[in-house]
Amino acid sequence: MQSDLEKENAAQAAVELVVPGMIIGLGTGSTAACAVHAIGRRVKEGLCVQAVPTSAQTAALAEQYGIPLLSIGAAGTIDLTIDGADEFTESLHLVKGGGGALLKEKIVAVKSRRVVIITDASKRVAALGKFWVPVEVVPDAAAYVMRQLAVPGALRQKDGQPFVTEQGNHIIDADFGLIQDAPELDRWLNNIVGVVEHGLFVGIASSVIMGEGSGVRIFES
Repeated sequence: MQSDLEKENAAQAAVELVVPGMIIGLGTGSTAACAVHAIGRRVKEGLCVQAVPTSAQTAALAEQYGIPLLSIGAAGTIDLTIDGADEFTESLHLVKGGGGALLKEKIVAVKSRRVVIITDASKRVAALGKFWVPVEVVPDAAAYVMRQLAVPGALRQKDGQPFVTEQGNHIIDADFGLIQDAPELDRWLNNIVGVVEHGLFVGIASSVIMGEGSGVRIFES
């Protein structure tokens, strides 16, 4: 598929930024996994790095390649984080969290000197909002937060039960329509009691490397 080729090309371009001695943040999801595979191959060839995974799934994949891992708490400043996104704008505003790892992804991102997002061309949008915004909530506050959001939304499900994050929280997927002011929505969501984190990543990404056909296109902050 074209999107698979674009993901691979974006991942390869991002992994070229990795140099020996770095601490690297590893994102979660199918596109981020392309980068983990590429880094893993370089580790097997002798590259010395340490990595901070953003989910158990990513940690398991990294361990298959023998990539040395650090926990988020044990890592100081992270040199470079490579992650994916569910959608992005040319202003480098993102929606993330389709895989449910948004809390760890955001913590790792804000601890990083540089955050490189890798995507295929389908993730580029003029305005965020086609992909519903994940809002991670304390389970006991889910109904209250849903009322405060006052937009169409649903508690994410898995196997007929509420989806539970690695931190034991739930996720509301909220439909805000096309988001004209992502920074303002970011601030508003941060002020709702019971919200642990949300999938708007505003002012966090350093660049987006987007696979486009057989090449890549880079958007810088």
